[in-house]
Amino acid sequence: MDVSWQLSFDHRKSAIQSLSRTAIRDPKPVWVFALALAFLVSSVNAGGQEGRKLPRVGFLTSGSSSTIADRIAALRLGLRELGYIEDNTILIEWRFGEGKLERIPALVTELVHLKVDVLVSAGSSVTGPFKEATKTIPIVMTQDTDPVGNGFVASLARPGGNITGLSSYSAELNGKRVEILKEIVPRLSRLALIGQSTYPGNAQAMKEAEVAAAAYKVQVQYLDVLDSKDIDRAFQEATKNRAIAVLVLQNNILNSHRRQVTDLAAKTGLPAIYYAPEFLDSGGLINYAPSINSLYRRSAAYVDKILKGAKPADLPVEQPTKFELVINLKSAKQIGLTIPPNVLARADRVIR
Repeated sequence: MDVSWQLSFDHRKSAIQSLSRTAIRDPKPVWVFALALAFLVSSVNAGGQEGRKLPRVGFLTSGSSSTIADRIAALRLGLRELGYIEDNTILIEWRFGEGKLERIPALVTELVHLKVDVLVSAGSSVTGPFKEATKTIPIVMTQDTDPVGNGFVASLARPGGNITGLSSYSAELNGKRVEILKEIVPRLSRLALIGQSTYPGNAQAMKEAEVAAAAYKVQVQYLDVLDSKDIDRAFQEATKNRAIAVLVLQNNILNSHRRQVTDLAAKTGLPAIYYAPEFLDSGGLINYAPSINSLYRRSAAYVDKILKGAKPADLPVEQPTKFELVINLKSAKQIGLTIPPNVLARADRVIR
């Protein structure tokens, strides 16, 4: 607060006190005093807001606001629970890549130049560019498949740099997805993996799926999707090679074209398991994954700690503890698939 404001602020407080004393001595024109007091009190409160610098957070995702609406709502909820009200006690600069990775560098530069207090990344494809752009602004990961393997942190327990947050990585995750597919399709002998080779963590995810498939004597075919035009081709190849089911690996392109993916899975009659519940909202069959909304909500706690002075290097990266199995029976019926009762009994949510 500068000196000129301080003098004005003190004068207004004195005026309030003077008006209060006058009102007590001469109670006749009460409404006049009431109006004057209300004006001065609101003026003092407004001045307090003007003199306060609100913390500013920069958020970036490679997707669109509509594709991750539930996750954004979860982050906002987490912040509200900690006392942060957007545009009142905290400012958030929202940026969206709209599924176009080529837009990310410019958006990263924009947020860094705004000199925000904290950067929040919605996935590896954003965390990497953030890391390259700044070594000083704290970065909070809402989710990352492999923070150590991707070179974002030195270790989960001791991140060491300006990046911390949450990992969505679990070593047995894709193995578990193969297991679920084998349970619902006992005749599974050929499995199509649809991924994105440029996506951080894709190689590790593919390796885990291959190891699990080998244990069940299931042959694996990997299909790379580097552009939206590759989606149709991937399903054509899967059908041509007589795949029995599909495992969709984390992929920015597929995430931005979920309806196209689930429609093709239904059209080809291939049972498909996904890594995010939003695919089921678009008509997908099965999702088994960490609760991504829980990760986003939890990331608010990292933002809070950093704004209060904590260093990212001292905040351990958390791994997921809550996993969800969601099954869409309407989609199962569409492709003539019966879900075994024991699998349905384990589901956290069933779409009927």
